[in-house]
Order: sequence, then C-alpha cells, then structure tokens
Amino acid sequence: MSLLPTRRRAAAAVLTTALLVPLAACGNDDSGTDKAKDSGSSVTPSDAASGAPEADLTVLAASSLTDVFKEAGAAYEKENPGTKVTFSFAGSQELAAQVKQGAPADALVTADTKTMDGLSGETGTPTVIAKNRLVIAVGEGNPEKAENLKDLSDTKLKVVLAAPEVPVGRYSQQILDAQKIAVKPVSQEPNVRAVLSKVELGEADAGLVYKTDAETAPDKVDAIDIPDAENAVASYPAATLKGSKHSEAAAAFVAWLSTPAAQKILQSAGFQQP
Repeated sequence: MSLLPTRRRAAAAVLTTALLVPLAACGNDDSGTDKAKDSGSSVTPSDAASGAPEADLTVLAASSLTDVFKEAGAAYEKENPGTKVTFSFAGSQELAAQVKQGAPADALVTADTKTMDGLSGETGTPTVIAKNRLVIAVGEGNPEKAENLKDLSDTKLKVVLAAPEVPVGRYSQQILDAQKIAVKPVSQEPNVRAVLSKVELGEADAGLVYKTDAETAPDKVDAIDIPDAENAVASYPAATLKGSKHSEAAAAFVAWLSTPAAQKILQSAGFQQP
C-alpha cells in the first residue's frame, strides 16, 4: 500500500488549519474593538437624541419655562420610551433653596447664571440652553397708554415687579437703574408668572416680564418691546444635580436640551439661541 495519498491529506489538513487560525484571530479583534467603542460613558447632544437610560426624572425649572418645558418634556418622553420627566417650577431663588435643602431632584434649570453659579458644589457643569429678554406687559389694548420704560415712573400707574432676589426682578432693576428711572411698585412678586398674573387680572397696569411669558397670554396682555440698548439678556443654564439617583439619565436630558429638536421647541416659544 502506498502512503503518499495519506501524507498529502495530512499536509492539506495542516495547511487548512493554518489558514483558519488568522481568520479566527481577526474576528476576535473586531469584537474587542466594538466592545471598546461601546464602553464610553460621556453624553453629548447627538448621543442624547439616540436614546437615554430609562428613569423617572425630576427637573427643577424656572417659572418662565413652565409652558415650553411641558411641551419639551412630552417630546423627550416620546423620543425616549420608558423615561418620565416631572417638572417642579418656581422662582430660581426658590429652586436654589430647595437644592441646598437636599430636595430629591435630578437636574436644574435657572433663569440666570448667578443663581446657578452659587450652587457649583451641588451641580455638574452647567450649559446655557436659551436666552430671553424683558418686555413691558400691560392690559389688553394698553388702556393706560404706557409706551416705554419712562412711563413706569408715573405714580398714577400701578406697576408690579418681581422681588429683587428673583432673576427677573434683578434684571428689571438693572435696566431701570441704567436709565435712571425710579419706579415704586405696588407689589414685588416671588416669580415672573406672579407678575404676569397681576397684569392679566387687572390688579396692575403694567409689569416687567420676560418676552416669552407675555406671549403665553396674548388675549389678556399686550407686550411693549424694550429697545436692545435699554434691555437685559437673561441666560438659562441647565445642569445635573450631584444628588441625583439617575445621573446618567439626568445627563442625557440636560444634553438633549441643546439638540436641534429641543432648540426648535424653545425658539418657537420665543426663546433666543444660547
């Protein structure tokens, strides 16, 4: 019997094995690379749009964001099934007090950078997501014929402002002082929505509010624009809270606020680009 065919078959088997080993090794390298790519934990606006960890989030937000954030929250939940966003709205100074007292929440959005900066030990790095400007809110039809900031100094006019510790109250005093206009308000309110409500109900003739707030009540108030040179720009920073039990989901929501989808909602409501 000849041994040649047997030897040939053995050699072929060795060659086949030698060819398969590198192919298998290449397959393992690709798998390891994919895993490495998936291990990143940073959250960017583009990542946020592709899905976020499921969680029940509580977001503390400035009163002036009440209407637009309800719409934004619904859009976010639709994009991220399994995630629920609950908002708690109040004046920024009230929100800051809640954070300092350890209120259970995951993210914070204020109407000014000063309030946010005062909480640097409690938050992640903030990102400005929108800007706003002030207007003079008057009753529908402007019955008292107010036309500009100087008219607010008329003692016959019932003017209401936000309290000075509230961002919109601070902005209001800033622009009045810059124009050397003295105003004696009939009341100082805890947030911008309270100022708007006073004008809506006819309890005040005029008040300084954000442009976006006046636009929520077009059938009840008129808005008188304030020239840019006499106005103030309000910045809205958003940040995660270090006490959050859902830090990754909170970071995804904060990142989403800078995405085109969220910015479209904010700008449709009258907010300016950050």
